[in-house]
Amino acid sequence: MGSLNGERVVVTGGAGFIGTTIVPALLADGADVTVADLRVPTSPDVKAVVGDLRDPAVRRAAVPAGTTAIVHLAALTSVLQSVRRPAGFRAVNVDMTAALLEQARELDVSRFVFASTNAVVGDAGGKVIDEQFPLRPLTPYGATKAAAEMLLSAYAHSYGIQACALRLANVYGPGMQRKDSFIPRLMRATREGATVEIYGDGLQVRDLVHADDVCRGLRVAWHSGCSGPLIVGSGHSVSVLEMVETVRAVTGRPLRTRHVPSKEGEMRAVTVSIDAARALGYEPQIELAEGLASVWAEFAEQAPAPLGG
Repeated sequence: MGSLNGERVVVTGGAGFIGTTIVPALLADGADVTVADLRVPTSPDVKAVVGDLRDPAVRRAAVPAGTTAIVHLAALTSVLQSVRRPAGFRAVNVDMTAALLEQARELDVSRFVFASTNAVVGDAGGKVIDEQFPLRPLTPYGATKAAAEMLLSAYAHSYGIQACALRLANVYGPGMQRKDSFIPRLMRATREGATVEIYGDGLQVRDLVHADDVCRGLRVAWHSGCSGPLIVGSGHSVSVLEMVETVRAVTGRPLRTRHVPSKEGEMRAVTVSIDAARALGYEPQIELAEGLASVWAEFAEQAPAPLGG
């Protein structure tokens, strides 16, 4: 990350999947880190504020005077759940972000990094997505992230906050035991000898980015002074069938699959450009096989964990 001595950083959602990679990186580079989360963080070297950040008292405890940066990871992320509970997603993903930005303004916090998603642009129709695509989300989840990005833009231009929205591709890496996205499903099925469902023909493609590379993207956003959206991915999309074959190769185990009908509205291809991040010095370093091996090492050694955020 480069020297962060003297930085007082609040990481919301720091006890979650991505946070468990980012928090140690910030600590290693000298930052004074406070984790604000609904769960107690596993790292013993951070201050922790446990509670719901929609509560003003929790926000005041988590983001005191003297804070220099907020890394805002806390969010509800299930696309399907957002369709079922749009108001709840708005309350967490939009209202909580607005409240944190307002606290940053009041306390002169100079930097605000927000974990966003390429879902803010909706279906690109197979085109390569870059930061110039218009915001056209297709789900309440994507809409909440787009709304939060608009708030970041307003606070950056009105109050001089360095507010960067990292539009993350499909993030994977260690710490996914509680997740229910496709990579953890593959790992559980491999470990337990179960069958994993593949929607349609399995030729739909996604960009998978390792959590360590997300840290590299955060570093670039931090030290470049980036404000606005910045796509962070691997720059290479792979098909679902390629994911399955790579898991088989790195685990050395059979993995049974069953094809089921595609979900309505599923995007055929998500391909992103990381040219803007590369121009600032970002370069992903974790190849898919290496990254999946790091995930498998954790799944192979640990007992199944309850699913959650």
